[in-house]
Parts: sequence; structure tokens; C-alpha cells
Amino acid sequence: MIADEQQARALVAELGDAAALERLERLIALLAEENLRQNLIAAATLPQVWRRHLADSAQLLKFVPRETGDPGAWIDLGTGAGFPGLVIAAMRPEWDVRLIESRKRRCEWLERARIDLGLERCSVIAARLEAVETVEAGVISARAFAPLPKLLDLSTRFSTGRTLWLLPKGRSAAQELASLPESKRRLFHVEQSLTDPEAGIVVGRLASGSHGQTRGRLT
Repeated sequence: MIADEQQARALVAELGDAAALERLERLIALLAEENLRQNLIAAATLPQVWRRHLADSAQLLKFVPRETGDPGAWIDLGTGAGFPGLVIAAMRPEWDVRLIESRKRRCEWLERARIDLGLERCSVIAARLEAVETVEAGVISARAFAPLPKLLDLSTRFSTGRTLWLLPKGRSAAQELASLPESKRRLFHVEQSLTDPEAGIVVGRLASGSHGQTRGRLT
């Protein structure tokens, strides 16, 4: 379990390379600067930014090992200040990472950060999730976006039988998983977060054919 900033940075270094660490150091500077203009993250978490935000996001890469290759479009729902999606893009700039966010000022910040960090394959989709055209996702992530039943209702159309769901749910992970119908609940499980002994990550794949009606394809 990660207990401090040094251990958090070490975990991120284990999952990335020197260039990724440089991008994340730059991201911290951009985040601190923008946080003076809009409340991207709680100011009290800035001294613990590696553990609370960067390592907390980067740990999702443990479920998608680099040696398995490009996972396909990584869709981050309600990305907010860029967690986990912008961190994933900074760690894996060769991957197609799409940040979905509806708040205009957040989207403007995400676009500036994306450009500053040189993340050419990362894109910002400025829209409510309901208005986003459907894409077949390789990975779907979401942090503090919506309760699990609602999250699945809104986003299952992006999922195929191959899509990996990685959903950091904090201390409510087990409770939210238990709230699903049994047919869906058995397809997911809770993994222990490495950054909080009381937090969990809901991980799983929906059965093929369970994603229902789609509304076009985003390419």
C-alpha cells in the first residue's frame, strides 16, 4: 500500500518511463497554476498530488500491461481535471485516449494541457455523455462520474465483449457493485486500490451482446 509521495512517484515510475515522468511533472505545474483560476482539485490535495491523483490514476495500467499492445480507444467518462484519463495519456502517449467532459472551462483546460504535454493521440470531447456518438471502446474508465448502475446505463453502448471496465469507486466500490442486478454483478469484481486501504476499483467486462442499441460510430 502506498503511504507517501515518494512511494507514489515510485509506482508511477515503475509503470512508465523517464519521458512520462517529465510529462507528469509538467502536468502538476499546469494543474497548480490552473487551480488558482478554477477548482480542479481540492487545494488540500496538492501536497499529495502524486498519491491522491497521479498514482491513483496510473495504477489502472496494471490491468492493461504494455506488453499486451494497444488496447484500442480508451474512453474516460466525466474526466474532470483529467483523472484518470489525462494521466493515462501522459503515461501512454501512443494510445488513443478520449476525454469526455461537459463543463466548458474544464474542457478548455484539458485541451490546453493536452497540447502543452504534446499528447497528439489524446482528444477532448466536449459534450454530455448522452450526446457523444458511440465508439467501440477498448477500455472504459470513470472516476467519481456517477453511481455504478447509472454509469452502466449511460455508457454500456460503448462496450463490447472485449471492453475492459476500470472504475475507481473509492470506499463505495463494494456497495455499488452489490447494487447491480445479479446478471451484471457477476461480470465485475472489486480490486484493492493501491493508494487508499479503504478504496476499491470495479473491474470487469460485460458479456458480448449486452451493450444494446448503438447510435452511430465515432471514428
